[in-house]
Amino acid sequence: MRHLLTAIVLAIGGIYLPAAAQTLAIHSSPQPPSRPIAEAQPVPASAIMSPRPMLRPAKPETIVTEASAAGFQNWINGFVPRARRQGISDSTLRGSLTGITYDSSIIRLDGNQSEFSKQLWEYLDSAVSSSRIANGRAGLTRYATTLDQIERKYGVDKEVVVAIWGLESAYGSNRGSTDVISALATLAYDGRRGAFFEEQLVAALKIVQAGDISPRAMKGSWAGAMGHTQFMPTSYLDHAVDFRGDGRRDIWSDDPTDALASTAAYLAGFGWRQGHPWGVEVQLPQGFNYAQAGDHTKRSVQRWTQMGVRDMAGRAVPNYGEASILLPAGARGPAFMIFNNFEVLERYNAADSYVIAVGHLSDRLKGGPGIRASWPRGDRSLKLSERKELQQRLSAAGFSTKGIDGRIGPNTIEAIQNYQQARGLLPDGYPSYGLLQHMR
Repeated sequence: MRHLLTAIVLAIGGIYLPAAAQTLAIHSSPQPPSRPIAEAQPVPASAIMSPRPMLRPAKPETIVTEASAAGFQNWINGFVPRARRQGISDSTLRGSLTGITYDSSIIRLDGNQSEFSKQLWEYLDSAVSSSRIANGRAGLTRYATTLDQIERKYGVDKEVVVAIWGLESAYGSNRGSTDVISALATLAYDGRRGAFFEEQLVAALKIVQAGDISPRAMKGSWAGAMGHTQFMPTSYLDHAVDFRGDGRRDIWSDDPTDALASTAAYLAGFGWRQGHPWGVEVQLPQGFNYAQAGDHTKRSVQRWTQMGVRDMAGRAVPNYGEASILLPAGARGPAFMIFNNFEVLERYNAADSYVIAVGHLSDRLKGGPGIRASWPRGDRSLKLSERKELQQRLSAAGFSTKGIDGRIGPNTIEAIQNYQQARGLLPDGYPSYGLLQHMR
């Protein structure tokens, strides 16, 4: 490894501070993880139907040029007055920005365009594995008193809170070791969503200024998500709580109390209904009109029951309010009747895959069964290029997906359903390779 140290000067309010030297380094081999991981992490849900999975790979080879370091420093100099106008003090800026460096490996991760994505059932195999269920039950036992208190205060099922904890950081064993302020500054300077990450950077500085944590102790993921349940800085400011009563909203320490309570407060703030499920696995009747599936169609449970929808035991589903029918793997996979709490979980992570994983893990932690219906495991996932081609062909045929980005979201699913219905196909909205072949 070879280092070339370059002196950088950071100007804040007319006071010049020596920043840590930028490093011109070539890492010839991947860096080992900085902390042990207690259990295998699942691929995050964004990787299921997204071209940009937020993976936690070993650090790639990094090349920081003098030009990129100088450009980063110029950006910092321009950012300082903008931050000051938003109430960040010079002392906070001085303590937080002195020593931060541009990290091109973060830009590499942010720009990673995965050519392949996993299928939902592959994700669930890991996200709701036997070890994750066992570790979640151990967490429920270990923190039983605290979790009961959190559930009483916020009205959010403790198993749901623990399921999010399990998915986000493997119950605290993988909280991230990246300097969050440095990462956010790098992304704000050189990332695809500069304005978003600058907003997160200002929020991180407000957290430091409030005294909740020191700048260099603020660790998290390469994208700036922090603590046991991976809050972004703006979400922290809006929803984090000091449940321990020690004057700090501490989501970073080994004690997960504040993080778990903050997660419950977040879900409660978006309308969580205690004791109601996120969804129920259901059986659809013969001749079911698959065009009625999808979150664009909501009906009362009574109406779905009249249409012949039943739970897996053949009974009518209890009345938990208006519901939609979700077919995450099309007509050949499981079907779910989803309720208000599904939408609340989407506020934490909008991917259906993530919501299903959290919901199903929480069900298993309550002692519920596994998913009964079979997944179409013979199907292969579409490559990014194929997902884009599917969107292009749908739009060209008059079924707009409202963008060609390779992300299979509600707009694309609705476009698929409309295309399938117009062509006399089963309108289940499933973006299969067979469908793409048909369109070709």
